[in-house]
Amino acid sequence: MAVFQALIEPLHYGFMQRSLVVALLVGLVCAIVGSYLLVQRMALLGDAISHSVMPGLAIAFILNINIFVGAFVAGILSTLLIAWIRVRSPLKEDAAMGIVFSSFFALGITLITRIQKQNKIDLNHFLFGNILSVTPRDVIDTAIIVAIVVGVVLLLYKELLFYTFDPLGAQAAGLPVNLLNFGLMVLIALATVASMKVVGVILVLALLIIPGATAYLLVRRLYQVMALGSVIAITASISGMYLSYFYDLPSGPAIVLVTAAAFTLALLFSPRYGVWVKSQNTALPALLQEIRQLLR
Repeated sequence: MAVFQALIEPLHYGFMQRSLVVALLVGLVCAIVGSYLLVQRMALLGDAISHSVMPGLAIAFILNINIFVGAFVAGILSTLLIAWIRVRSPLKEDAAMGIVFSSFFALGITLITRIQKQNKIDLNHFLFGNILSVTPRDVIDTAIIVAIVVGVVLLLYKELLFYTFDPLGAQAAGLPVNLLNFGLMVLIALATVASMKVVGVILVLALLIIPGATAYLLVRRLYQVMALGSVIAITASISGMYLSYFYDLPSGPAIVLVTAAAFTLALLFSPRYGVWVKSQNTALPALLQEIRQLLR
């Protein structure tokens, strides 16, 4: 009975109700989009887009327009710029991403610092998130973003699946691979925008990657990774919110730490890939064997 009362207590407050709804929505959308990033080994791209939204946030604040719009435009612009540098120069995609996201992030920090000095306000929640400040309008905006992302994934699931695992084969089959790639970047930008209030642009990569990575250690197929990753992300988001409420912790980092704990458990005890399980089947882990050989 006491446990049930503890679970119900935060729901008496409107800000916690809104925060939990947004946490649930963000957990769902990040796990779905992050699964594609994980399979394509493009985690750095998620980091690039999440950092590149900073100038858009600042400019939207200056122009007094919806920050979601500014962040989305900046995210898409950074994606196009990465593609342009990759096509027009001999640089690889990872170098282009590093250049763009660091430059955009530096510009965003500069603009936000100037705004804070001139207006005497704190905009650090853009960096680290502040889900407890979610407004009813934020809930609606997040729900719209999630509906768009999930709708697109359901509509183009087979095409995105083909492109994700075999881009050359998809191109040979006549699929518009460049359009699919750009569409995937748009979905990542939308997921990043939706996650800003929850964990901020610095920690958003954790929500994009860790739930899917955890699921990847436990199941085989992409749709299973998406489904289980969504469950893990939603559970972690809600658990993090309760930890934040009862123990006075920052909400964004608390959510990320819960996802990290889930990943650690999967890494240790996964039936197929678990470090602990494998160590029981071998005389000595490979790393320890190498260390022992070096010490001889």
